[in-house]
Amino acid sequence: MIKVTGYAAKHSFSRLKPLEIERDEAGPQEVEIEVLFCGICHSDVHQVKNEWGNTVYPSMPGHEIVGRVTKAGSAVTRHLVGDLVGVGCMIDSCGTCGPCTNHEENYCEGPNSWLATYNGPMVPKAKAPDGTNIYGRDNTFGGYSNIVVVKEDFVLKIPPSLKPADAAPILCAGVTTYSPLKHFGVKAGDKVGVVGFGGLGDMAAKLAIGLGADVTIFTTTKEKIADAEHLGAKGIWEKDKEAFAALKASFDFILSTVPEKHDINPFIELLKRDSTIAVVGALEPMAPVNNMEVAFHRKSVAGSLIGSIAETQEVLDFCGANGIVPDIEIIPIQDVNHAYRKVEKGDVRFRYVIDMASLKAEIDDQQES
Repeated sequence: MIKVTGYAAKHSFSRLKPLEIERDEAGPQEVEIEVLFCGICHSDVHQVKNEWGNTVYPSMPGHEIVGRVTKAGSAVTRHLVGDLVGVGCMIDSCGTCGPCTNHEENYCEGPNSWLATYNGPMVPKAKAPDGTNIYGRDNTFGGYSNIVVVKEDFVLKIPPSLKPADAAPILCAGVTTYSPLKHFGVKAGDKVGVVGFGGLGDMAAKLAIGLGADVTIFTTTKEKIADAEHLGAKGIWEKDKEAFAALKASFDFILSTVPEKHDINPFIELLKRDSTIAVVGALEPMAPVNNMEVAFHRKSVAGSLIGSIAETQEVLDFCGANGIVPDIEIIPIQDVNHAYRKVEKGDVRFRYVIDMASLKAEIDDQQES
């Protein structure tokens, strides 16, 4: 076992505080990674506060991890000591179900679904058909820590053209938006709408523009309209009824990135016949959909969940090749609780990334004292 230090919450009402845990040493097919940067995702806030009702405590978040391989198991072939690598939302899957054998681990249909980078399996043993956990771990601990140990198949290569801190949000926000853009066939010349302009929306807009689409961003914050135009997109205030009327039945695809329950009916009206709106931000019951609008124009309402390992590598490479990076603010881990409050209020533009050197300095100070 190896001793690891990270920041975790012990209850839904508690702050994130330093916590020492133990991890298994890297096995034959695993790598040990020194964490250099870790993004803060809105789902981290949801999980810490148990807003989805599935949190396992202590909760140590972090699934936008960029780090350096420090040890490689005897059977590892994909990564070498010293490699700059990334870890996203998953660290294992059943490997035998239809989605897994089709390289879509994010839709794993095994008895416990995929193993999350933190918070354990998506389907805990209490809810599994046979009451067991194939992974043998009811809780996992994420990247708000100095060291992670991960199976090599779930470790990504960071292109040298990407700065490590910039790469971190691509591992979740990037692939979560890239996956539906790819699946629903967004191509050059398509008119694409992005609902919400936070961390997911920022990446969605940049990726859609990178694919050659004509992008419109819908935001509840008037001040962000200028930010949208700076990206080369159009910005629309969501309360502008005249703008919505002018855009009716004009979009080939719309991606909703809002991380909470919201009404998508106004955006369904903006779709062309046979077009789709996909929801990636909210993981909770949504407002009812007006099926008359859907049926009369054969429109589709869809969902999408993160992305596969292959898609994650693909979007990293795409961003590296096209100079696409998120807007980030780098913070020390000691400011994480303040950052959470800002995320909840929507006051961050657009992604916080923790510089884990701040954790290393804290550990060193404690050892010296």
